[in-house]
Amino acid sequence: MHRPAHPSPQIPLTVLTGFLGAGKTTLLKRILTGDHGLRAAVLVNDFGAINIDADLIVSVDENVVSLANGCVCCSIRDDLTAAIEDLIELPQPPELILLEASGIADPAGIAITFSTESNNLGVRLDTIICVLDAEQIFENPEHMQLKQWQIGSADLLLINKIDLVDQSQIDKMRNWLKENFLRHRVIETTQCEVPMEVLLSSGRFDPARSNFESTERHTNHNCESEHCDHHEHDLAGFKTWSYETRSALSLGALEQVVRKLPVNIYRCKGVLHTAEAPDRRTILQVVGKRASFSDGGSWNQAEPVTKIVVIAAKGEFDLNSLKEQFDQCLACLVFE
Repeated sequence: MHRPAHPSPQIPLTVLTGFLGAGKTTLLKRILTGDHGLRAAVLVNDFGAINIDADLIVSVDENVVSLANGCVCCSIRDDLTAAIEDLIELPQPPELILLEASGIADPAGIAITFSTESNNLGVRLDTIICVLDAEQIFENPEHMQLKQWQIGSADLLLINKIDLVDQSQIDKMRNWLKENFLRHRVIETTQCEVPMEVLLSSGRFDPARSNFESTERHTNHNCESEHCDHHEHDLAGFKTWSYETRSALSLGALEQVVRKLPVNIYRCKGVLHTAEAPDRRTILQVVGKRASFSDGGSWNQAEPVTKIVVIAAKGEFDLNSLKEQFDQCLACLVFE
């Protein structure tokens, strides 16, 4: 985990990986046309020419392809960091970078490049999403080790094309994943249809962009009263739950909690009011096995308040337990 250290936010990078034909480009298209309101850049790390469906392409200029929804696409092939630097130097740099890795690439090298916030590229690794073909996962056994590397590097697994198989095949896949990999977030899907809130922790879903000055509901908290305000609602097969408190949290205690979040929680993100940095926002981002804390700037005369949003699988969510865990991070309890 990383302590708050960077005064300016870094551009989130989402890596799409998975074996040939699993559905990575389908997922890429879904994100590009999704309702996230971001200016996105796409990097394609492939052996052939750029291959994105024609209905997304608007114009082509040398190595840059302009896409619908205000996106740009570059073929990176050999030089990832140079491509990133070129994107950041654009007159309007992207607010989100998507990297579609080759179907025969091990994404571990990409993860290492961006695994720390000190990579000096102005980019942070947000998520590695691995798309699995429910029908073909056990085919091509000679490439099974590569498939395992791709899965092992990922934060989120999408079992795609479930409409093409029966339940016994899905059960077989899940059992195989459970036997070979630890603490993976797994979602079953057709045509990579997953809500943007689950796929991305950026854009309008990024708590750093929230308008805290216009919050309607606040309650004054202290250690003798209710500690937080919390709410839940359903989201297309998932459940979202929020936690809110004006009381300062202990960052050290919260680190311990987020390290142990159950695998049925796909996203946890928020803006924190901490005892360690009471005059500045602290941004929390948790996805899969990766969690980070970063500096979100001053409160700008707004009243400090913690807001945390959790997205989890519907029906597998112990809200009382989660609330108790966050309550135990209140600084007034930790340091008493």
